[in-house]
Amino acid sequence: MQLVDIGVNLTHPTFARDPRAVVDCAHAAGVAQLVLTGTSLDESESALALCRELDEGGHRLFCTAGIHPHDASQWTSTTGAQLKALFGEPEVRAVGECGLDFNRDLSPRAQQERVLEEHLQLAVETGLPVFLHERDADRRLVQILRPFRDQLCAAVVHCFTGEQRALYAYLDLDLHIGITGWICDERRGTHLHPLVRDIPATRLMLESDAPYLLPRTLRPKPKGGQNEPAFLPEVLREVARHRGVSEEQLALSTTHCAQEFFRIPPMNEH
Repeated sequence: MQLVDIGVNLTHPTFARDPRAVVDCAHAAGVAQLVLTGTSLDESESALALCRELDEGGHRLFCTAGIHPHDASQWTSTTGAQLKALFGEPEVRAVGECGLDFNRDLSPRAQQERVLEEHLQLAVETGLPVFLHERDADRRLVQILRPFRDQLCAAVVHCFTGEQRALYAYLDLDLHIGITGWICDERRGTHLHPLVRDIPATRLMLESDAPYLLPRTLRPKPKGGQNEPAFLPEVLREVARHRGVSEEQLALSTTHCAQEFFRIPPMNEH
């Protein structure tokens, strides 16, 4: 089985010592392709640099570029142009991480909304899909997305943790859904167990969101409790169990879905 991890924060300081080892371990575990998440201008540039440095074989590492809603207040008059330059690089396959976070409110909500609209306009101009973040803001996110949707090629709500209302609203907008190890958390993720059955196979993708969200069902647990893309097969197992399909079937469908979404070639085509 070959998996695609659509969201790994490889620029996180905890991976700085040996990012190549993280990628190698992922490949050994069957996670053949990784999409590195860009969450600020600096992090997006760093993600691009890691793709170029570590993807020696080609077609293994890709990235996104964007401004996380936590950092929306850092948007300046030149940010859009700087991001647009990054979108011209072949390794950059999506606009984001962008969106709304009304849970922590680290940037003012009005600013988050304005910056999200800036990202969506960039996605329209470049033809790239959108990598979305949402916490406690599903209704507002849908309101902002709806006028743009017909002009967007695709968009994914990454690390979906919401309730049925939010999921159905996103599916009604023909959005993709990213599922993480949150579904493995018996304390807060059990509501996802029946919901993952409702996501069409053509809209479902898997992600580690490493180093965050270590699957709590993983055995043995790694020292330090840090998540890695190599643990994505545990998310696959849990999602397959609750969808009532084989791991092989889910691996095939989620990998194909991710490769279509990010327009990345299958490994046998490099």
